[in-house]
Amino acid sequence: MASRTRTFEMKIADESGAFASFFKKFTQDSQTYDFDSLSALRKLLSNEKAKILYIIKTKKPSSLYALAKYLKRDFKAVSQDIKLLERFGLIDMISEKTGKRERLKPILVIDELLIKIKV
Repeated sequence: MASRTRTFEMKIADESGAFASFFKKFTQDSQTYDFDSLSALRKLLSNEKAKILYIIKTKKPSSLYALAKYLKRDFKAVSQDIKLLERFGLIDMISEKTGKRERLKPILVIDELLIKIKV
């Protein structure tokens, strides 16, 4: 499989006394994500999500179920966190078949996360 390394850049600027966040992932088709407040940034960069990214990078779990077991967390909660991380391009879910069963394997697709805060 070819390497699909990406840099995920976050720019946070002060606009009229309130911070506005602009999330941009660099791929062939650049997209910009706008948030109303820093609360969305807090959700994206929570301790739970940092642990998920770390486990995916170091343990390379074979499925979402295995990831939840590594984290000792509820499968549904991990699944919701994974959806957010996938939405912003930090991870990809790869479908793998074993016999008649199909499972989704999380893959980390970034190796760098840049956060810039302009005051």
